[in-house]
Amino acid sequence: MTREIRVQGTVAEGFEAVREEFTAVLADQEPHYAGQLAAYVHGRRVVDLWAGPDTDGGTLYGVYSSTKGAAHLVVALLVQDGVLDLDREVAHYWPEFAAGGKGAVTLRELLAHRAGVVGADAGFTPDELADDRAVAARLAAQRPFWRPGGAFGYHALSVGALAGEVVLRATGRRLREVYEERVRAPFGLDFFLGLPEEHEGRFRTVLPMAPTPEQRALLAAAPGGPHDLTSIAFNRNAALPTDLEALPNSRAIRAAGPASAGGVASARGLAGMYAAAATGAEGRAALLTADTLGVFGQIQSAGHDLVARAHKVFAVGFQATSENWYPFLGAGSFGHSGAGGSQAFADPRAGLAYGYTRRRFAFPGGAAPENERLVRAVHEAALAAR
Repeated sequence: MTREIRVQGTVAEGFEAVREEFTAVLADQEPHYAGQLAAYVHGRRVVDLWAGPDTDGGTLYGVYSSTKGAAHLVVALLVQDGVLDLDREVAHYWPEFAAGGKGAVTLRELLAHRAGVVGADAGFTPDELADDRAVAARLAAQRPFWRPGGAFGYHALSVGALAGEVVLRATGRRLREVYEERVRAPFGLDFFLGLPEEHEGRFRTVLPMAPTPEQRALLAAAPGGPHDLTSIAFNRNAALPTDLEALPNSRAIRAAGPASAGGVASARGLAGMYAAAATGAEGRAALLTADTLGVFGQIQSAGHDLVARAHKVFAVGFQATSENWYPFLGAGSFGHSGAGGSQAFADPRAGLAYGYTRRRFAFPGGAAPENERLVRAVHEAALAAR
C-alpha cells in the first residue's frame, strides 16, 4: 500500500519540479519521516517545503556539523576585515597553542583540518563538550596525532572550539557573539549557536538511526577500535563515550551551541545563512566579497582523510561541496553537511543557497543520500531560471 505523502510549503514559479522531486523522495523514506528543504537564488527564497508530523517551516533541528559553516563564516568575516590572517600562526593569536610541537601551525592549516588536533588523549566529558573554551584549553596542550601539515583528517568535534579560541583571542569576543551580531540577527536567521530558552518549544529531538538489517551489518563490520583516530575525533575514547546521535538532544549542548556540532536550525536558516554570505538576502548585501568567497572556496586538502578513512576535499574550513558530493555544482561551491543528514551550501556561480534538514538520523551519517536528488532538482531549476 502506497503511503500518502503530504508536502507543505511553497515554491516560486519555475521551481515546481523541486516540489515534485521532494514528494518522490519522501515515498522512499521511513513512515514517520520529518524534514525540510529550502533554497535561495540570488537572495530570493524560491523553495520552502516541509513534510512530516509535528513539523513546519519554522521547526528547529539539531544540525550537527552543519554548525561549522556558521563558525567558518565568522572567521571569513574577520579575515575580510583584516583582523585575522590565514597565514599567521595560530600561536600568534593564542600562544598556549604552540605546546606539543604546534607552534608553526597556521590558521589556514587549522581550518583545513591539517593541524592533527582531532581530540584529546583521554577524551572529553559531556560538560567539556558543551564548553568550547574547555575543549580549547585541553587541546592547546595536546600533541598532534600527525605532523601538522603532513596529512589531514576531519576535526569533527574540535575545529569549532579551536577556531573559536582564535576569534576570542583576536577580538575579545566569543565566536557565537560575533555570529549573533553580524550574521544571525541582521538577517533574522533560524540558525542558532546557542538556542535561547524562548525557542525551545520549536525544537524537535533527533530520532535515532533506523538501519535495515543489511545496514546494521555494515555498521557492525566497520573497522576501528576505541583508540583509533576516528574514535578519538568523535570522542568515543572518553570515559563516557559520546553518543553522537543524541548530542543535540542535550539542553546543555543546545544552550551553549558549541561551534563544531551544537547548532540548531531550520532548512530556512541553513539556506538563508549561505544566501547572506554569498549573494545577500532579505534586502541586505552579501556578507562576503567576491575575493573572500574565492579564498574560502579554494581547495586546501584533498585526498585520504585520516579520520573519515575515505577521500575527502576541504576548502578553507568549509567542505568543497561539488568535489565531495555534487559534481554538477559550480567550482568554488562551499558549505557543510551534518552527521544527522543535514546539508547546506552556496554555489556562488549559480547564485544558489541550499538547506536541508531531517529529524531522524540518516544512515550512515553525514549528508543524507536523498540530498543528491534534491540538490540536482534545485540546481537545474536555478539554472533554468536565469
